[in-house]
Amino acid sequence: MPLSPKRKRRAAEPPLLVVEISLGSAERDHDVTVEFLGRPVRLLRIGTDGDLRTAETLVRRWAPLADAVAVNGAAEALATGAIDIDPAAAIRQLMAAVTDGTVTDGGRLHEVLQEWSVRWVQNEMPGYFSNARTIVLGADHVRTVGVLREFTDNIHVQHSAEPNGLAGWLSPGPLVDAVTSAVTWPLRQVAAAVREDTLLPAELANRSWLAHRPEDSDVVVASYHELLSSGFPDLHGKAVITAAVTDDQLADLAARDVDLVVDTTPQPYDDVTIDVATLDAMMRATVRAPGGAPERLRDDDLLEMILTAGLEPRLLQPNGPRRKSRFAFVIHPLSRKFFTKVEPLGTVMRVSPGIVTDAVEKAMAYAPPTVYSHVTGITSPTGAEVEGWLITVGGTPKEILAHDPEFTYDKLLAAAEVARGLGAQIMGLGAFTKVVGDAGVTVARKSSLPITTGNSYSASGALWAAHEAVDRLGLLERSEGGIIRGRTMVVGATGAIGSVCARLLALASDELWLVSPETAKLLALKQDIEREHPRAVVHAAATPGEHLADMDVIVTATSGAGKRVLDIMDVKPGCVITDVARPLDLSAEDVARRPDVIVVESGEIELPGPDVRMRDIGLPPGVAYACLAETVALALEGRYETFTVGRAIEWEKVKEIYQLGLRHGMRLAAISGVNGVYTDDDFARVRQLALAARSGSGGSAPVATPA
Repeated sequence: MPLSPKRKRRAAEPPLLVVEISLGSAERDHDVTVEFLGRPVRLLRIGTDGDLRTAETLVRRWAPLADAVAVNGAAEALATGAIDIDPAAAIRQLMAAVTDGTVTDGGRLHEVLQEWSVRWVQNEMPGYFSNARTIVLGADHVRTVGVLREFTDNIHVQHSAEPNGLAGWLSPGPLVDAVTSAVTWPLRQVAAAVREDTLLPAELANRSWLAHRPEDSDVVVASYHELLSSGFPDLHGKAVITAAVTDDQLADLAARDVDLVVDTTPQPYDDVTIDVATLDAMMRATVRAPGGAPERLRDDDLLEMILTAGLEPRLLQPNGPRRKSRFAFVIHPLSRKFFTKVEPLGTVMRVSPGIVTDAVEKAMAYAPPTVYSHVTGITSPTGAEVEGWLITVGGTPKEILAHDPEFTYDKLLAAAEVARGLGAQIMGLGAFTKVVGDAGVTVARKSSLPITTGNSYSASGALWAAHEAVDRLGLLERSEGGIIRGRTMVVGATGAIGSVCARLLALASDELWLVSPETAKLLALKQDIEREHPRAVVHAAATPGEHLADMDVIVTATSGAGKRVLDIMDVKPGCVITDVARPLDLSAEDVARRPDVIVVESGEIELPGPDVRMRDIGLPPGVAYACLAETVALALEGRYETFTVGRAIEWEKVKEIYQLGLRHGMRLAAISGVNGVYTDDDFARVRQLALAARSGSGGSAPVATPA
């Protein structure tokens, strides 16, 4: 019944008596007086160490004397081996000992608090349970599991009927059957023995990664005693959803390196830990009419009491603010050379004739997605952590471009399912997988996970690298504000990436040339930049032509798909060219013709953390491509959302992802060209050649004296 001021007893009256009869340990017995909803309440706990008969006797003894009686502890007793019957049946037996409504197991309140706790976390820490790999111990968490299923399908329930054993938890993922299925025609052209050796690593990898192992989980739903009895192997970085956790138990969970403890039972008192059944009994006692039996609490009663008492689930971070997220990133072989490094394919590629190696390259395009690497150790200065997986699809650029976009879409959607099974909350697309078709739009629409191509950070990283390259060459002066004293150009300025690069260069240079054959768009862009950055001197041209020789920094961002956009022989010695087009505007052959210029293909990002671990991707340890770094930055921020897809890159997102990277400790690690990372020796050599060429040609561009 609703609360009413008439039901509040005067403070001078004796306290209400609430007795907790527990099948759990007697070591936590207490007899304390607290205040609840303005009333003094005596809380008396009596544990029976699993003695069901004694518990029944106590219920009958105390029911006529108490304002309400709580019964609990059956799940604890089962977990510790004190009883060997179903906990729900044991509680029903205790409830049946008295039928006048005095006795409660807190069932309805327990359901409300379980659901509320999950939703509380999801509201306070958006996306926390998104696709979380969850293991549930015991059967007393039905409502928790039901709500979690709104956010994740990765839930494995280990019932209490299977105690003290984790061997039964290994369950193959949904792709295991697909991994072993036959591939299409090209693979069948390879000899059977070679074909089996080729697919075996993929099958073994997927079986290993998709097995639902306790140590690979993110969330554990269990009472403290269920955790102990299960022999749970590893709680590092996990969230534990439990109930009525004591200070000693919390200290133990902290020592086991738990990130988050969600206590579904509010704990309003510092000196005593109360169970949900006890809390329910306290509520019943306060609304009990004098001399009458307690009535079952209605939802309105529960709601009013929860709000009036200021009760909330407890979100405890015993090791400080930490949050661990999960990502996946799709990679693929950049050339046939990759296969020579992977056995047994390496042997096949080295000893086989061309017709066989061609068949292997074609066959690998049909191979199922495979986990290439588990990525660990990424830690932000904010305390956030991520782990991830690099998932490879087998097609080289040649094979990807040889198929219809739908072929690659299917591969990427299959990769998303692998990622979902691993617990990833966001997936990035790398290399050619992000430029096929509509550049991620279709994949994002159909995928079970949010998708990003990483192109926002790629654009930012490339310009970041160009900025650094200018400094390392030392051929240009800078103002006190860091402005480049020189001329810059963007070829393909009206395109999605080109317009972003143009806005960035307008911030960093004295004079900017915008080049595009789209006259109307070019004029509009020029007007926008001049309005946003009135300091910059902005020019427009349909072709780079005669202006090339005057440029100190050039960005090529066309979508010419192999068409020649500029003659590298016409550029100024010591020029820094940043090629952000995909496919590249400048070939390796073009670059080789001008050893006196720097051609930047990308800026690589150093991932935060003292011990980043990832298999070789052709970069120094702990260093990632900017598109991969974008996926990591979003995961660190808890932004599990489709961020960059399509060919239209938003200027605001480029700025945003750059700031997110800085916030999480990312920094420029390397400057890469078509032949790999530029070294200090490379910059010294280019500088020497550029100075010699300028001297021989009478060039008058300003040259800074190196520090």
